[in-house]
Amino acid sequence: MFEATKAFSGFSVDDIPRARQFYAETLGLEVSEANGMLTLHIAGSNGVLVYPKGDAHTPASFTILNFPVDDIDAAVDELTRRGVEFQRYEGMQADAKGIHRAGGPPIAWFTDPAGNVLAVLQE
Repeated sequence: MFEATKAFSGFSVDDIPRARQFYAETLGLEVSEANGMLTLHIAGSNGVLVYPKGDAHTPASFTILNFPVDDIDAAVDELTRRGVEFQRYEGMQADAKGIHRAGGPPIAWFTDPAGNVLAVLQE
C-alpha cells in the first residue's frame, strides 16, 4: 500500500517565524514556507514538515532530529558561537562543552525555540 509513497516526518512548534529563523539562520538549513507551515530541506530526506500548534504545542521530550557530523567538537563550538545552548541530562555525563562521550558515538543535545530536542553526533 505505501511502498511507492515518499513518506516524511513532521513535528510541531509554537511559533513558525521563530522556528524559521532558528532552522534557517542558526542551523543553516534550507527552509521553505507554504500554507503557514515550514519544510526543512535536509540532505537525503523528503523534507521535514514543521507545523504550528500555538499554545497547544508540547515540546518533544525525545530527539526529533539528529545531525551527523565529522567533527563534533567543531560543530558544538560553532553552534555555541551561534547562540545554541547544550542540554545536560541526568545519568548522561557530559564534558565542559556538553558532549556525552560514553556508550556510543559522541553526542550533544540542544533544543529549538519551541523546546523540541535535537542532537549533533559524530559518526
